[in-house]
Amino acid sequence: MSTAEQQPEGTTSSTTGTASDALLGPADIRELAAVLGVRPTKQKGQNFVIDANTVRRIVRTAEVRPDDVVVEVGPGLGSLTLALLEAADRVTAVEIDDVLAAALPATIEARMPERRDRFALVHSDAMLVEELPGPAPTALVANLPYNVAVPVLLTMLDRFPTIERTLVMVQAEVADRLAAKPGNKVYGVPSVKANWYADVKRAGSIGRNVFWPAPNVDSGLVSLVRRAEPIRTSATKAEVFAVVDAAFAQRRKTLRAALAGWAGSAAGAEQALVAAGVSPQARGESLTVEEFAAIAEHKPAAERPAP
Repeated sequence: MSTAEQQPEGTTSSTTGTASDALLGPADIRELAAVLGVRPTKQKGQNFVIDANTVRRIVRTAEVRPDDVVVEVGPGLGSLTLALLEAADRVTAVEIDDVLAAALPATIEARMPERRDRFALVHSDAMLVEELPGPAPTALVANLPYNVAVPVLLTMLDRFPTIERTLVMVQAEVADRLAAKPGNKVYGVPSVKANWYADVKRAGSIGRNVFWPAPNVDSGLVSLVRRAEPIRTSATKAEVFAVVDAAFAQRRKTLRAALAGWAGSAAGAEQALVAAGVSPQARGESLTVEEFAAIAEHKPAAERPAP
């Protein structure tokens, strides 16, 4: 489709108005969706942000700088994309939906043409993306689909180590889990794995009325600042994550029992735990990521794969 076809009637390009005119409002979103024949689906976790103040708040909270190269996952119709382009040096959007991916460059051209050369689109599933065009990303800012938020976040942090700062909007319950600390009842696999890469904290709440369609749950912002130094351990990430997965697969059990399969036996699990300085009677929800790494280092030798 041409630019003219993509720009809803009545919207204003940034070449003729203020920067505020470039952002999408509720009427713009609905009109653009109608032009494209887009109907948000639960299957794809699509809930489009329709409030310009909210996307600006996200950009502010993310502390996007003029020299940042931002990667955005799931840009949808471009609400957050346009706000990011106002603040960052470059924005690369990763979109899996065929129609949305085809339309987004035209929306950028129509509403913010002076920034079009600072925008790149990757039409792909974010879980499959292993490289991005242009300079290496320094920040990840995204409204992540609820159904794939955690795996997408962890995959992006793992594959793109140059990402220093991340701000994601996710379901409130997921936000709580990601930011939970040891001892918290919702502390679990997402909490530990996110903390492997970064210092994680809750960065705010988002109501339902800024989305179209409005979801049945509230959303939360999560800030992740990559660790200045990686976790010090001789175990690999895969080895540490294997302990984490085993510990929380049976989270009500003591670690001696929960890690029996991982270690080959309950006795082997106890041996590894004692060597790591962790009580065999402890449960996974009380351990830090460093303690999980220490346990991984002491897996019974017969069970550890050869280098």
